[in-house]
Amino acid sequence: MKLRFLGIIPNTPVDDSPTIWLDEDTGDLLIQSYKATEEEVKACQEIGSVPGHSAEVPDHETIIRLPAVMLRYIPRVQDGNGEVPRT
Repeated sequence: MKLRFLGIIPNTPVDDSPTIWLDEDTGDLLIQSYKATEEEVKACQEIGSVPGHSAEVPDHETIIRLPAVMLRYIPRVQDGNGEVPRT
């Protein structure tokens, strides 16, 4: 696994450090951030995602809260023309 550091929350104290890395082999992001509270998890479960898909969070997954300031570090995927695809 070849990881590249992308960013850390600006002005972070030593023991409070949401961070993002990129796995250059897979393109996956690894994110260290705040755990969602029970209230936030319940709200996510109430909203759900895809109809018919379980809203439960499996033991091998978690919901995190990523501070908005960290979005600047998430790389944008570009198509062959250098354009960022629109979803």
